[in-house]
Amino acid sequence: MLKFDPVVSTLSLAGVAAILISLTLNTIAPSLAQQVTTITNAAAQGTEAALPKPAWAASSTGRIEPKDGEVRIDTQVAGKVVEVAVKTNTQVQAGDLLVRVDDEDLFAKYSSAEAEVLVREREREDEPAKGAGLEKRKAEDAVASAERALFHARQSFDDAGRTFRAGKGSADDLAKARTQLTAAKDRVATERAALATVAAKADMPLPTRLESAVTQARSDLLQVEQAVERTRIRAPSDGTVLNVWAKVGETAELMPDTALVLFGDISSLRVRAEVEERDVVKIHAGQRVVIRADAYPGRDFDGVVTTLAPALGPPRILSRGPRRPNDVEVLEVLATLDGQPALLTGMRVDVFFKLDNAADNTGSVKPN
Repeated sequence: MLKFDPVVSTLSLAGVAAILISLTLNTIAPSLAQQVTTITNAAAQGTEAALPKPAWAASSTGRIEPKDGEVRIDTQVAGKVVEVAVKTNTQVQAGDLLVRVDDEDLFAKYSSAEAEVLVREREREDEPAKGAGLEKRKAEDAVASAERALFHARQSFDDAGRTFRAGKGSADDLAKARTQLTAAKDRVATERAALATVAAKADMPLPTRLESAVTQARSDLLQVEQAVERTRIRAPSDGTVLNVWAKVGETAELMPDTALVLFGDISSLRVRAEVEERDVVKIHAGQRVVIRADAYPGRDFDGVVTTLAPALGPPRILSRGPRRPNDVEVLEVLATLDGQPALLTGMRVDVFFKLDNAADNTGSVKPN
């Protein structure tokens, strides 16, 4: 019976395997070498075999904001909230009352200061004036009268707004009160300008003791009027109340991050994006952008870059992807959105900046 040496069998099998591998490599190697050569030549010649071009110039995380940003309105004086005149989504005009803080003690001071002015004015009338002194006295009286009219016009305007919201007044009455308030402001500005012109004359005499007493009394009364006005939190411009945190009975405090009302103009929207330092050279004013939000899958919103920050800074918008390193600096970019998109302020979105050859640079650049 024939016997096979294990060592010889192993060596024989290894030799056969080596021959097969050699034949296979000799068959495949030319094909691989040819493919590598083809790709290298194509990349050098800029053909389609080169790496694909990026779809966007850059991308970043952003947040939707009102037209001029969100305005957190707080109080100028500490005190108990006695009136909240608006609700969320209320549309207001500049100067409309939003919240009122307790002012009862101020009106007691107002009555006292007003009486003091009347007494000092009566005393001054016993001291006649003439020439430039008389002209200045009349100008000062005109300014004081305009300031008192403005104070009462504000009170009347607030009363008209309160009556209108209660359903007991008409929109025409409110509009009339608003017009009267505007006229009162214009009158104060006009009279103050006239007084400044008169007071600048070279032959103006020094004020007498009684005239100085009247000026002091009027100054005290004006300070009380201004104190009363500071208890009124008003809309800084035309817009919409986005949120109301003030509640009647609570105490408004002079502390950071204790806003009473969140306000903004949502007649149009913008996005505040944070572009990483490596991409800042790819962004410019007038560049078109595409906005995508998780709330609207498969839908794009368009806009145009309007403002770029002059310096880098730390990021303030949390990214939904992997966390950024703590030392990353970003460039804040503002882009105005086209039309009136169905996006909400505060919504976190993804911002994609189009390549220059795909950008529509016809969009107008608006200031921040």
